[in-house]
Amino acid sequence: MPLDDVTAWVDSVWREAMRPPPLLTVSEWADRYRRLSTKAAAEPGHWRTDRTPYLRGIMDALSPHMAWERVVFVKGAQLGGTEAGNNFIAYLMHWSPGPIMAVQPTVEAAKRWSRQRLDDLVETPPLSGLVRAPRSRDSGNTTLLKEFPGGVLVVTGGNSAVGLRSMPVRYLFLDEVDAYPVDADGEGDPIDLAMQRTSTFGHRKKVFLCSTPTIQGHSRIERAFLESNQQRFWVPCPHCGAYQVLTWDNMRWTEGQPETAHMVCPVNGCILENTDKARMLPLGEWRADPAAEGDGKTAGFHISSLYSPVGWLTWADLASDHEKAKASPARMQVFVNTKLGETWRDQGEAPAWEPLFDRKGGYFVGEVPEGVTVLDGRRRRPARPHRG
Repeated sequence: MPLDDVTAWVDSVWREAMRPPPLLTVSEWADRYRRLSTKAAAEPGHWRTDRTPYLRGIMDALSPHMAWERVVFVKGAQLGGTEAGNNFIAYLMHWSPGPIMAVQPTVEAAKRWSRQRLDDLVETPPLSGLVRAPRSRDSGNTTLLKEFPGGVLVVTGGNSAVGLRSMPVRYLFLDEVDAYPVDADGEGDPIDLAMQRTSTFGHRKKVFLCSTPTIQGHSRIERAFLESNQQRFWVPCPHCGAYQVLTWDNMRWTEGQPETAHMVCPVNGCILENTDKARMLPLGEWRADPAAEGDGKTAGFHISSLYSPVGWLTWADLASDHEKAKASPARMQVFVNTKLGETWRDQGEAPAWEPLFDRKGGYFVGEVPEGVTVLDGRRRRPARPHRG
C-alpha cells in the first residue's frame, strides 16, 4: 500500500476514534439500548418511550447537555417514574460516565433497589460488559457500589449520614424523597447532605428528585416543585381537540358502579373514556405554569395516575379506590398522595364550617341583643410576648 494511502487510512481511523459520541438524550438512549427483563418488568422487551410519552420530557431534561441542574418529578402511582430514574442511571454509566450517587429512603431500601432493579440493569446489555462480575476479586461490584469505566455508582439510604457524605458526585438520583427521615444520624437534612456532594461540579451537575408527595407544607418534593417552572402535561380531547390537564374534578361515574368512570372535557363537555388515552397521550405536551417564578435552574413536572397508560391503572380502578377510601381520612390521604400525586392537607379536629355558619346570629355593631344583662367595657391590655 502506498505511503500516502497508509497515511490517509491512519488519519481517518484517528479522526473516527477522536470523534465525540453523538448527543443522545436519555429517552433516545433508552429507545436505542434499554431492554426490560422478565425479572423486573411487567412488559419485558425493548423499551419504548411511546408507551409512556409523558416520560420523554422528564428524561430529556435529565440529559447532561441540557441546561437544567435539577429535575423534579411529582407523581402518582403506575406511571413508570422508577424506570425513568433507572434509564437515567443506565444512560450515565454507558454514555456519560462520572461519579453517581443513588439515594433511597433507607439503607435497607437501597439494598432492595440494588438487588431487584440495579443488578438486573447492569447484567443486561449494553451495561453487562461495563461492570465486572461480583464473584471476581476486587471486582468493584457490590450491593452498594458499582465501578465502571470512567465512573462509579454509590447506592445509599437517606438515613445514613456516612453514605450521604461518602464522596463528591456529579450526578445524583434522589428517589421517594418524602419518605426520607427528617434528620440523618443527627447531621441534618438528608437532601442537603446529598446536595453538598455535588457542589464541586458547579453548573455541570445533574440532580433528579422523584417522589409521591405527603403532607402539605411538610413535603420535600412539593417544596422543590414550587422552586421549578411547574410543568403539567396537557393532552388534546379526542373529540374537539381542546388541550387540557386531566384532573380529578372532571371525573364522573355512577355511585357504586366505578366501571362507569369517565372524564368530561372541561372545554366542550365531551365524554372521554379510559381507552381514549391511547390517542391523547402521544399528542400531549408539557407546559410550564406562566405564573411560576422558579429559580431558573429547576425543571419541575407534575402528573397524576389519571395518565397511567391503557392496560395499566384504569379510571375505573381509581374510582373504585376512591369509593373505598372516602369513609376514612387515612385511606383518603393515601389516595390523594399516591394516585392524584397531590399533597394532603391535614384536617385536624376542626368541625365542619357549614353547621356553625347556619347557627350564626343577626348581630349588628352598636346594638345590644336581647338576653344580654351586663356589658364589660373595660379595655384589656394585650399580653406581653414571652421571651425565652
